[in-house]
Amino acid sequence: MQLTDRVHVVGSGSMGFGLSHDLDSHVYLIDGGTELALVDAGAGLDLDRIVANIRKDGLDSAKLKYLLLTHAHADHAGGCRQWRDRFGVRLFASPQAARFIRAGDEAGISLSAAKAGGFYPADYHFRPCPVDSELREGDVIRVGDCELRALDTSGHCSGMLSYAMSIDTKTYLFSGDTLFHGGRILMTNVYDCDFQAYVLSLRKLAKLAVDVLLPGHLCVALGGGQGHIRKAVDFLDRMVLPPNIL
Repeated sequence: MQLTDRVHVVGSGSMGFGLSHDLDSHVYLIDGGTELALVDAGAGLDLDRIVANIRKDGLDSAKLKYLLLTHAHADHAGGCRQWRDRFGVRLFASPQAARFIRAGDEAGISLSAAKAGGFYPADYHFRPCPVDSELREGDVIRVGDCELRALDTSGHCSGMLSYAMSIDTKTYLFSGDTLFHGGRILMTNVYDCDFQAYVLSLRKLAKLAVDVLLPGHLCVALGGGQGHIRKAVDFLDRMVLPPNIL
């Protein structure tokens, strides 16, 4: 599903557009002209549907070169190994996420807790996958004629990255599970969810000038993206938590 000249959403589960497996996060595709990149991988339970969506949008899957992860939770990263094996994509992640992904560390990504909470079936397993590059705050990734900057936005979990991309007079923010439409957030009862880190991340995003907000689930904002960030910070300024999406 094409969102703008540069961005398509090619995967999305029950907390989104129903384009692919129910457990998938949004999977975005960036069209850099000569190269394509994915932002997040989905859960890895039905890659063929996502590939079919890419081709349905008239895009050449042979141009897929990169996979940029926001974080290592299974709905966003469970498909990494399949994308790498099938298309040879280079995988980018934060150092914390890379450690869990390389090891297939289900405890590290809180998959056991998520299974106990009923979010994943008991027989779901996270496949380890090599990570090609570890990204830190300010690192820049080029995808054809597009340039993305990595932002450390930990809080929902450790090692969360968001990606800012400015092109064609617009600034895009791929916010992962840090910020959602309407200024909502996602706090969960897992060991590395840190509210004070979350506050710092939201205040960092408030300094941007975002036009297009592309979160990991639910609605997107094709205009006025900064207003959704501002809503979250307004809650913080009133000493209350922004609303949670769950």
